[in-house]
Amino acid sequence: MSNLLSAQGPRIVAIANQKGGVGKTTTAINLGAALVEQGCRVLLIDFDPQGNASTGLGIEPEDRQNTTYELMLDDAPLNEIIMRSQIENLDVVPATVDLSSADIELISNEKRSFLLHDALRQPAMEQYEYDFVLIDCPPSLNLLTVNAMVAAHSVLVPLQSEFFALEGLSQLMLTIREVRQSANPDLRIEGIVLTMYDSRNNLSQQVEEDARDNLGDLVFRTIIPRNVRVSEAPSFSMPVLEFDSNSKGAAAYRDLAREILTKYEAVAA
Repeated sequence: MSNLLSAQGPRIVAIANQKGGVGKTTTAINLGAALVEQGCRVLLIDFDPQGNASTGLGIEPEDRQNTTYELMLDDAPLNEIIMRSQIENLDVVPATVDLSSADIELISNEKRSFLLHDALRQPAMEQYEYDFVLIDCPPSLNLLTVNAMVAAHSVLVPLQSEFFALEGLSQLMLTIREVRQSANPDLRIEGIVLTMYDSRNNLSQQVEEDARDNLGDLVFRTIIPRNVRVSEAPSFSMPVLEFDSNSKGAAAYRDLAREILTKYEAVAA
């Protein structure tokens, strides 16, 4: 399915929400694995200084010689940075805590918002024939997240099914609008995916109802349930699709991947 989506190169999706603990990294890892199952080639960019996406795909800290920091600030070539994960066709640009200082260093750079955009459009990118690039953003609306949005075609927003979930969304939407006006007019919202959903919980149902009432078709039909196997999988450095392929969490991420691909196939047709 290589370059199924576009002759222009991979579809770049920033996975963003300034709130922590909403399932960004979990979604990046498992959506990436689910897209690979559907025949795609995927690059996951770990853009969070905590480096959890790298760890969750089995990239040990001592093996992260070149990272997103070098990609953005040292113009390091892609072939020195991209690492293979344990899953075929799912590659990683890892992160370390070094990335936490990038925000300060970016301020004085006149191209500060475009560094990731330019790095992902190196001619060398073509040889990898990725269908998707997923960017796991940090839990803040800082210059790293802005870089991800300027580089991306779309933003996928994990929304935890909890009280105040929608309140934080307004600030994120404002940031997306500002990026559209200033640097990336084609940026759009890929969709909002409800995470950590407990169907027995009235609050989860209320959040879903509010989200669909307010955001309509932007909310994916697929819902990611609260599932212990999803929570356990990262400690074994693997996606839940590998850790427990038959779990509800694995099934949900497969559904999400199919929903995304079906949408692109409809547009292409």
